[in-house]
Amino acid sequence: MIIITSANGRIGIAAARRILEAGGSALDAVEAGVRQVEANPDCHTVGYSGYPDILGRVTLDASIMDGRTLTSGAVGALECYKHPISVARQVMARLPHVFLAGEGAARFAREMGFTPEALLTEEARTTWRQRLQRDFPDIAPEDLTAAPELWRRVIIATDPERAGGTVNFLVMDAAGDIAGGVSTSGWAWKYPGRLGDSPVIGAGLYADNRYGAAACTGMGEMAIQAGTARSLILYMKMGMTLEAAGREAMADLDALGDRYLGRMNFILMDRHGNAGGFSTTPGASYIYWRQGMIDAEEIDRLVIPVKQRWG
Repeated sequence: MIIITSANGRIGIAAARRILEAGGSALDAVEAGVRQVEANPDCHTVGYSGYPDILGRVTLDASIMDGRTLTSGAVGALECYKHPISVARQVMARLPHVFLAGEGAARFAREMGFTPEALLTEEARTTWRQRLQRDFPDIAPEDLTAAPELWRRVIIATDPERAGGTVNFLVMDAAGDIAGGVSTSGWAWKYPGRLGDSPVIGAGLYADNRYGAAACTGMGEMAIQAGTARSLILYMKMGMTLEAAGREAMADLDALGDRYLGRMNFILMDRHGNAGGFSTTPGASYIYWRQGMIDAEEIDRLVIPVKQRWG
């Protein structure tokens, strides 16, 4: 039994462990671990208390995938429901679809019995107001809804250092089944409706019992363009080691020619339970636990620089 998570997922390790140690499934452990992060008011990049878009609305994205069956579920731009990972799981379980977004995702959440609630905390609201007042002293943040050419302001307000903040969980249970989950509130001050890689199967998440699982965090646009999570699994399918697959995926990211390139990170598990974490910048870590360990261990990610630019 193994759990790998991004550093902000430490708060969810205990919940995931309890499920595994009681004989539960990797899918159940992934959902339980992610939910703890989504409910954490101190984490401003996931769930409740996440930083809002430029108009002050908190919208959430999440995906979950079963490596045994390759089935998955995802939601994007979901408002008023702090556990998008659980809504995504219900998409996977109840619908012939994989991905719901916006009002459709919110309607489905209501139909599944989830309770709507306000997600923007006073702390996050204050940070949003202060940032926009600094960048746009000509207009009150609340009046931006009617502002022309909002896209120009997004380019100014968006901070590439806050462009990515996501929780990743990859789990292998006692039966050897693998599952993964990803959840985020996305970029701070993003353009309304923006979706990153977190709800995109193959970009931000992929899990396949035959080869392993991968999940990303950082500048999601890069993972979408490179198909990073699926590429990592395909490289291992081709026979690459875990580290070689990580290096090849970073080379793919380095080949991108977009005008907006920033930090990217991913965690990776192979079918044997070996773990790895990779980052484009120093200082990033991931959390690792396997059966027999008393406490989870925090491990530095392997740093593989890629080009970064902004505008």
